[in-house]
Amino acid sequence: MEAILQDVTKAVAAFGRLDVVPTLLAVLREITGMRFAAVARVTEKVWTVCAVQDGLQLGIEVGAPFVLRTNLAFQSQSTRAPIIVEQASTDPRYRTDAGSTVYPVESYISVPIFLPNARYFGNLCAFDPRPMSISGPQVVSMFTRFAALIASQLEHHVELEHEHRELLDERATSELREQFIAILGHDLRNPLHAVYASSDKLQRKLTDPDLLLLAARIQTNVKRMSALIDDVLDFARGRLGAGIEVELTEVHDITTGLTTVVQELQDAQPGCKIISSIDVNRSVRCDLGRLQQAASNLLANALTHGRPDTPVKFTVHANETDLVLEVWNAGEPIPPESIGKIFAPFWRHSVSASRNGLGLGLHICSQIARAHGGQISVSSSAAHGTLFTARLPLGTLPKVKQSSMEKLPDAVLSHERQVISPANYA
Repeated sequence: MEAILQDVTKAVAAFGRLDVVPTLLAVLREITGMRFAAVARVTEKVWTVCAVQDGLQLGIEVGAPFVLRTNLAFQSQSTRAPIIVEQASTDPRYRTDAGSTVYPVESYISVPIFLPNARYFGNLCAFDPRPMSISGPQVVSMFTRFAALIASQLEHHVELEHEHRELLDERATSELREQFIAILGHDLRNPLHAVYASSDKLQRKLTDPDLLLLAARIQTNVKRMSALIDDVLDFARGRLGAGIEVELTEVHDITTGLTTVVQELQDAQPGCKIISSIDVNRSVRCDLGRLQQAASNLLANALTHGRPDTPVKFTVHANETDLVLEVWNAGEPIPPESIGKIFAPFWRHSVSASRNGLGLGLHICSQIARAHGGQISVSSSAAHGTLFTARLPLGTLPKVKQSSMEKLPDAVLSHERQVISPANYA
């Protein structure tokens, strides 16, 4: 608001976006019979027209200076008090001003406009070359109320513009942060590749069991870091573009691809048991890599939060309309107040002490399901355990639009999910 008070140009522009002002000026003219009505921004040096209804065809335009007399008679409005003149030529206060009139003014009314913070803005005024009966309480009350309404509308408009600017600034900051995350995630890959290759070389050359164990631990942690980077990049891609990108193809043997995921997780956690049942006897149009990623995230989540003495169940089947993936585990249920947040980024189980991962796995699963035109849901209770269900339509899907990442460097754009291995250095 301070900028409006200080800058006349901004005040004129603001009034140009207030649709109610022309209507109010038209109403004033119709009720009083006066043919000229205007709102003026008043400073110590000049009156500037912010809005005008000119039935006298005087050529007064928005943004132009507004001068009624050369002396201070009519400019006493700067005292911020209403002025009402019904017949200037016979009024002892103004009749001595004959010959000094810039515009033909006989009747005149002006009411100050005060903003809600009590700051003076300008005046709502009207005049006519004819004498008019305008000193009645109803006319003065109407002008006063309209001045207050204009002030309120201007205040509201300025607040909306301020909120809009803050929103744009927030979006710009968020976009910059996500670009930084994506670029950082990409640049971390090179040193990780080097660490993995070095640990692999050590494993092939060392004979000391303790050193071999250290090299194996290095490889395990590099793979975990690589998975975290993949999650960060997927999150940044989804936020910067139109969602996680997928490449849909006809997959004729989805069972093998999903079984591989189950076996990898089972090998990584031999102390836990996964019972899988995959029954899909048809081709499925999907992005198999992304589907494997979603299945891996859901199973890893179940293994982390499930009861260790109870198997995790992984079921996949196709009905008439959908490919359905279900992952079940026993254990502490998700609190009802957390169910609605569980697919939000960076969310974690409040009932688990585990701090593994970034809290992006389930969010990415939901985005993968959405990219396939499907959805994912969860139910959880102490009696029935926790069940995640992803439903992907089997019908012919439209070609999924790739995420828009034009603002990222080419190196980041070319990134693909990959397993770190010495083969990358072949």
